[in-house]
Amino acid sequence: MKSSERNFARRMDLTSLQLFVAVCELGSIGRAAEREFIAASAISKRLSELETSVGTQLLYRHARGVDLTPAGESLLHHARSVLFSLDKMQGELSEYAHGVRGHVRIHASISAIVQFLPEDLGSFTRAHDQVKIDLEEHLSAEVVRAVREGAADLGLCNGATGLGELQSLPYRRDRLVLIVPHGHALAEREAIAFADSLDFDQVGLHSTSSIYLAMRQAAEEAGRTIKLRIHVTSLDAMCRMIDNGLGVGVMPQRAFELMNGVGALQSVPLSDPWAERELRMVARDFSSLPVTARLLVEHLQAPMAALAAA
Repeated sequence: MKSSERNFARRMDLTSLQLFVAVCELGSIGRAAEREFIAASAISKRLSELETSVGTQLLYRHARGVDLTPAGESLLHHARSVLFSLDKMQGELSEYAHGVRGHVRIHASISAIVQFLPEDLGSFTRAHDQVKIDLEEHLSAEVVRAVREGAADLGLCNGATGLGELQSLPYRRDRLVLIVPHGHALAEREAIAFADSLDFDQVGLHSTSSIYLAMRQAAEEAGRTIKLRIHVTSLDAMCRMIDNGLGVGVMPQRAFELMNGVGALQSVPLSDPWAERELRMVARDFSSLPVTARLLVEHLQAPMAALAAA
């Protein structure tokens, strides 16, 4: 951090930022003073000092209250972000005071969450009951971005493309299959190339999901287009749509097996090479992860290590 940046950070006063946000939200120094139980003159003094610190006017003052200058609008955005981060930090640190000894933030693809993570995280937390895990579902590209930007300690996504400087380790493998209703024209096939399903309407996942992108590329290579009937955001929604005659769809075999009973459906293995997939763990630097996150990485690697040793 440059010395000028350090000096700016030191000049920022959190109480003044809180009062500035209160004034902006209420549109009046007087109303903010009432809500915050502080004299209006004290707020005015702090706002003047804040404007001196940033070197520009933040508020237009008038008889009815205040309005934000363009600089004030920018500061309001950043002040809310800073205060939100402080509240989150306080919440996480208070958990340590109540016995939580670690906190791991994970972003994962729907394939990882549906197929493997419930069992893997369940067994981990039973062995390490004082570690808190925050898990969010995102598309694979968003998982990678979250890890790169520091919003997640660990990512679980499909494949290893677009990682750049990030590190990755193998997590699990899965296989994509075509889901069709019982009695469908393709239902009796032992295996099928995805291109052979393009005569039928398709129910697809989100347009930027790794599965749909692979489907689209396969269709382009075959010189065909996908007859997309509908996009859905979950695998159970896909099954329900297929069961109601809206098309056929592609999803991981294990995910389909875990949702057994969602409609009168069956799976047909895809023969395309891209149907065999590898799910990977992603981090900025595995060696520099906190101890609890490294423990989790070792735990998640165990099934693949056992398969390799068998």
